[in-house]
Amino acid sequence: MEKQNEASMGTKAVWAGEKEVLVHGATQVPVVVSVAYNYDDMDEWYDVAVGKKKGHIYGRNTNPTVQAFENKVRIMEGAEAATSFSTGMAAVSNTLYTFLKPGDRIVSIKDTYGGTNKIFTEFLPNMGVEVALCDTGDHEAIEKEVEKGCKLLYLETPTNPTVKITDIKRVAKTGKDTGAIVIVDNTFATPINQNPLKLGANLVLHSATKFLGGHADALGGVVCGSKELIEPIYHYREINGATMDPWAAYLILRGMKTLKLRMKEQTKNAKAIAKFLQAQDLVEDVFYPGLETHTNHEIAKEQMNDFGAMMSFSLKGGMDAVKLLLPNLKYANRAANLGAVETTYGPARTTSHVECTPEERAAMGIPEGLVRISVGIEEEEDLIQDLEQAFAILKEKHASISL
Repeated sequence: MEKQNEASMGTKAVWAGEKEVLVHGATQVPVVVSVAYNYDDMDEWYDVAVGKKKGHIYGRNTNPTVQAFENKVRIMEGAEAATSFSTGMAAVSNTLYTFLKPGDRIVSIKDTYGGTNKIFTEFLPNMGVEVALCDTGDHEAIEKEVEKGCKLLYLETPTNPTVKITDIKRVAKTGKDTGAIVIVDNTFATPINQNPLKLGANLVLHSATKFLGGHADALGGVVCGSKELIEPIYHYREINGATMDPWAAYLILRGMKTLKLRMKEQTKNAKAIAKFLQAQDLVEDVFYPGLETHTNHEIAKEQMNDFGAMMSFSLKGGMDAVKLLLPNLKYANRAANLGAVETTYGPARTTSHVECTPEERAAMGIPEGLVRISVGIEEEEDLIQDLEQAFAILKEKHASISL
């Protein structure tokens, strides 16, 4: 384990967390689908059940395949402990519900993923939890709200879908100074491009469905941090039942072995696409932290190892223009997902913020014509040529659009 901790991130992605569960000389983690585990020794069974001894007793609690996945992410994020979930939103909701009770207060930003935002605007208020949502990137406003007192400070950076950036180190210090637990959703950046725990966060979580898995074929979530914080989250999850499936854990584990390679190629392609979009007359705005024009480019440059594969852009002509552009792309999935090896396009109104009303999206600064791009591993030249031909068709038909 020490050698794994000393290894580079790409090597950790391949090797970390697996050795303990390998059996019969196998080089790959087994998929253990057993729901229960047999014990002939009643005392040993009891010791495992109460946590005195390592082992497994029931699939809702722990599983060897899932354990390997948790350990790999834990090591890559530099955490002491980790626990997993059936989905990314289960990771978000279970973590929040573990620590919040009626009368508590949470501070966050306005630009979180739509499902997370629904928890902040609907479910937590119904529980009697006070929620303060600040303009994303307004660090002074965030600090002022945190200084008023809060149980949790929840951040997402880069945000979904507008890829806004928050200075983790700065606001995490304020959170810790006031006794708040600082949580960061690191789904977009991945451990390859950002390590929130090193920047002062207490907990880091992922929708493992996305870049960690990388192949759009398995759902999962994970949260990492200290044992002190992870243990109550695990307890909440094991009782409430949002358990990761071992087959999903295996698929995500397999995907993670190529995480560094994928992120390198996807980030390279994203930079090229962002520059291409900036040069298009029919593009109103491009949102990508790797562009010098991005509001918090310098913060992203400081806290990220690279800028990632996520971006968004808005078209002149709004949704009418989107309806003309997207169907003409050849190398594109038009789908409500991200992080896969295939490039994926989708308007926020049908992807990240489908749960929100047009008015709610507008209040978050998300125009109806905003398109999110999750850039894949295809050849850069092919992706650019594909966009060129689609924009050429859009220009031919632009007269029919109210610009």
